[in-house]
Amino acid sequence: MKTSGKTVLITGGGSGIGLALAERFYKAGNKVIICGRRKDRLQEAKERFPNLYTVVCDLTNEADRQSLFNIVVNEFPDMDVLVNNAGIQQRVNLHSLSADWSYYHQEIVANLEAPIHLTMLFLPHLMNKQEGTVINVSSNLGVTPAAWVPIYSATKAAMHSFTMSLRLQLADTNVNIVEVMPTAINTDLGGVGLHTFGVPVDEFADAVFAGFENGYMEIGYAGSEKTIRASRDEIDEGAKRMWQNFIKNNPKF
Repeated sequence: MKTSGKTVLITGGGSGIGLALAERFYKAGNKVIICGRRKDRLQEAKERFPNLYTVVCDLTNEADRQSLFNIVVNEFPDMDVLVNNAGIQQRVNLHSLSADWSYYHQEIVANLEAPIHLTMLFLPHLMNKQEGTVINVSSNLGVTPAAWVPIYSATKAAMHSFTMSLRLQLADTNVNIVEVMPTAINTDLGGVGLHTFGVPVDEFADAVFAGFENGYMEIGYAGSEKTIRASRDEIDEGAKRMWQNFIKNNPKF
């Protein structure tokens, strides 16, 4: 895909992977729009990159998603890249469920319903461009699940499947379908300090942007590029090993 002269919408662009990708698209000569729930995070991003465009939007709300679509196609009709990045991660102990369904449901909506809905909203618009692109940020946990984040892992598995179907159906169109599959990245996903052991976000974003420039349709890094092609035996063993390590380090889970 071309990585300059585009108009890019990035969900969850106020922090983490989303902001890191926004920075790289911005510096490569693209018009960049980011959206997120937290106005303060968006304002901080705009202070760093004054020509960035921001939209406050709660993607767990269907009306907000429709509003975002209307704003973008009306104010940025040249938009031709959608990056579905926004998501949340919650630790869930299935032995002791104490929260209301709405708590668990929000993870499904944010990680799965919202990106599928946005993709369906924007596809007709993207197919009218010379080159359109949908970039879905999934996770290596969508292939090898982390049992302590079962809903997150399941939603990312579903996004991986949806992305594959999308690529097959749109193979004869002008729309590129790209999947970015992170491993553990040092961001605040799931809570501050939970992923400090992960790959530095700038290192990951540099590798991902290089993948865009090289035209890769599936992009992993620091092990997740191997996860994409893992065998079932490797997946089973990997999930078991991760769970055992997690319980060893978190015995009170």
